Amino acid sequence: MASNNSFGAKGTLEVGTDSYEIYRLAAAGDVARLPYSLKILLENLLRTEDGANITAEHVRALVDWDATAKPSTEIQFTPGRVVMQDFTGVPCVVDLATMREAMSALGGDPNRINPLAPAELVIDHSVVADVFGAPDSFARNVELEYGRNKERYQFLRWGQGAFDDFKVVPPGTGIVHQVNIEHLARTIMVRDGVAYPDTLVGTDSHTTMVNGLGVVGWGVGGIEAEAAMLGQPVSMLIPRVVGFKLSGELPDGATATDLVLTITEQLREHGVVGKFVEFYGPGVSAVPLANRATIGNMSPEYGSTIAIFPIDEETVRYLQLTGRSEQQVALVEAYAKEQGIWHDPDATPDYSEYLELDLGTVVPSIAGPKRPQDRVSLTDAKTAFRSSLRDYVEHDEQPHTDLDDAVEDTFPASDPVAVHPGNGGEAPHAVASAASGAQGRASAPAQVTLEDGTTCEIDHGAVVIAAITSCTNTSNPAVMIGAALVAKKAVERGLNRKPWVKTTLAPGSKVVMDYYERAGLTPYLEKLGFHLVGYGCTTCIGNSGPLADSISAAVNENDLSVVSVLSGNRNFEGRINPDVKMNYLASPPLVVAYALAGSMDIDITTEPLGTDAQGQPVYLSDLWPTPAEIEEVIDSAIASEMFTRDYADVFAGDDQWRALPTPEGNTFEWDPDSTYVRRPPYFEGMQAEPSPVTDIAGARVLAKLGDSVTTDHISPAGAIKADSPAGEYLSSHGVGRRDFNSYGSRRGNHEVMIRGTFANIRLRNQLAPGTEGGFTRDFTQGSSPSDAPVTTIYDASVAYAEAGTPLVVLAGKEYGSGSSRDWAAKGTALLGVRAVIAESFERIHRSNLIGMGVLPLQFPEGENAESLGLTGEETYDIAGIEALNEGETPSTVHVTAHGESGTVEFDALVRIDTPGEADYYRHGGIMQYVLRSLL
Repeated sequence: MASNNSFGAKGTLEVGTDSYEIYRLAAAGDVARLPYSLKILLENLLRTEDGANITAEHVRALVDWDATAKPSTEIQFTPGRVVMQDFTGVPCVVDLATMREAMSALGGDPNRINPLAPAELVIDHSVVADVFGAPDSFARNVELEYGRNKERYQFLRWGQGAFDDFKVVPPGTGIVHQVNIEHLARTIMVRDGVAYPDTLVGTDSHTTMVNGLGVVGWGVGGIEAEAAMLGQPVSMLIPRVVGFKLSGELPDGATATDLVLTITEQLREHGVVGKFVEFYGPGVSAVPLANRATIGNMSPEYGSTIAIFPIDEETVRYLQLTGRSEQQVALVEAYAKEQGIWHDPDATPDYSEYLELDLGTVVPSIAGPKRPQDRVSLTDAKTAFRSSLRDYVEHDEQPHTDLDDAVEDTFPASDPVAVHPGNGGEAPHAVASAASGAQGRASAPAQVTLEDGTTCEIDHGAVVIAAITSCTNTSNPAVMIGAALVAKKAVERGLNRKPWVKTTLAPGSKVVMDYYERAGLTPYLEKLGFHLVGYGCTTCIGNSGPLADSISAAVNENDLSVVSVLSGNRNFEGRINPDVKMNYLASPPLVVAYALAGSMDIDITTEPLGTDAQGQPVYLSDLWPTPAEIEEVIDSAIASEMFTRDYADVFAGDDQWRALPTPEGNTFEWDPDSTYVRRPPYFEGMQAEPSPVTDIAGARVLAKLGDSVTTDHISPAGAIKADSPAGEYLSSHGVGRRDFNSYGSRRGNHEVMIRGTFANIRLRNQLAPGTEGGFTRDFTQGSSPSDAPVTTIYDASVAYAEAGTPLVVLAGKEYGSGSSRDWAAKGTALLGVRAVIAESFERIHRSNLIGMGVLPLQFPEGENAESLGLTGEETYDIAGIEALNEGETPSTVHVTAHGESGTVEFDALVRIDTPGEADYYRHGGIMQYVLRSLL
């Protein structure tokens, strides 16, 4: 906390009987015009000013910030804490454990590898919804979770004991971001008698959910989080800040989900990648804290670094509700008002860009079938689904040559979803669409015999997963209670979910089930199959669990394009379930509605969801609760003591957690037979001084990819296929197919993760046309590039490594969008990729590539692989990288692609954006840089 205090900012704040040291913003100059978020950064610099990394000039640069200028001034941001989830947190702890050994090998003190800022890890990504629709679903899924993940959990318990200031929230507690806003977030922190704004980085891109509480924080890769834990500031450019003015109020019938999908569409269209988004104006006070958190959560979906709401009365109310102490709440209000960071609805700070939304214009919406920003008004959902289906349905050439005709025959416009009458909407023989018998259709509906012996037919568009899941919405009492009230009214009318729908309920914290029980709503959800399956991310992260065998077989044998509807934030291809091609994001009440409907091929705003016992149609409008009904339940069922009780001993865990045998000692004893936790090779052969960086010569293309390739495409988190390189590796180590678990759960084993890199089942590598998944061509084989055989990306990388051939990746726009998945960069580096040349990068992945010693390059403005005539069959030379050895970061490097038909040359933009990133690259990666700096 030591500061040079050049501006005389250090002072005292009295709150009640307590006194705190603070750094007053006003001492730095006239800062009233600055956006809220930049005031938080300014305080950070004032408090951490050391005359070397953080200087008075950095402080002045923030005070004199030019809202309209292109970002050019680098500052060093020191987050107050780090938050992690287990998928990304396990490799963080693996790396820290490995760094301790490397430190010893280089003659240093291994205990210097220790968190210097509070680090908290929440185990929330490992539970899989294997069991559903039964009273014991939760207990059985937890049992399966511990069985699969015992090694990982023992390792994390070791870390909790071996490292200082590192705490673990055990399984079965909640989702990291909901636990963060309900318990971990301080809003104003106190350490060593100093009060200062709570700031953080997290190993999940949805760390931004905490922005709803006025906390500046964002997602980073695990490697950046490790550096932050070890006291390294985050190097960043002072960003542009987009002011987003809110006015009005949400109309009846519109939910927080509808609002966030509207904002996502608007901001993605405007373009906010790498920028801060800040909400202001009179409408802010009309946005409840849970809705603010929902909006902040989706920041990665529209691409901004943060999407923040300032501190105000609503913040204080939420802190009181969630059981924060009276003194803490009083400190938050007093500090915010003292520092000028309390929201003024009439003020308009200086912003780089301005946007506006009248909340009253928001309409019910969903998003899909594969991107969160593809919002569709609910009234248009059926039409949009039919239009999208053309991209998924393969059809016979005869008698149709036009897919439009095939889709029309699959779903004749005049046919609604058919439900046989007289079954109260529970029809065991109901069909997912009324398309049976259509001639020349893309495929016939599939006849399915269910486990109870009844039969049904499913077709394209059948909703096979309806999941209330993910931090986005399960933190929000209004939509969660709304979903339960829809269920209550449906049950009272005699409706049930369609029998082919897998229904799951995975709340973000135990508090949700507390208020469901208190309100008497749990039985209605369970009647529709929405039993508690776990407290974790489940479906949104790809842990949806398997479909029923008969459903899965019917989908695959008939190549059906079936649907999931989930209340999450991610619906990328291949993410939710390997059997499901089309995925839609929706509010929890709409998830229940689609479980009742059973198909996307229905306009649920005008067509009945089913029929009641009297044969009367039941419409969504019959089931939708009013705002007053929702508010009545919230007022009667949610109380502060719920949060206090559920979080009273949050780090202790249940009996299963406490009974785990736990290794001891400051360094970890690696089990050579473990398939979950292995020592990675990052520091093998590492010297105390870095070797000079070199130009790249004779490189081959490992993958040539299109636009919007996500980190899910690069490093999937879901199921491991038996015939994949990762599956074959596990089988060779004696792991049975049923125990493969997921890529996400095995991130502590680099051998699995290397084999899983670029292995998403929906990846389309243009070097291997006609394939889908982790395939490429091996140019070390064949008499010419055109003869190179198709093989897996992993096997090709091994061949290239043996030949000493460096690799590059070619890509389109928004390369690396999606989750802040460090293994997307780690796996890329370990495959031997030296550079990625893309049209544009998403912020976190670009940074992560540098953090692993991979050079991110950008095609010249307006150019791409196609316009330059690059096929990916060329060999590549990249000259000019060596300028980095002289302490300079070149703005461009020269790329020469030698192909059979000639040579293509161009200057690629070097996307090393800050001097700090240049240091990381020169050292071969951020971990090597940190390790050497600690020596």
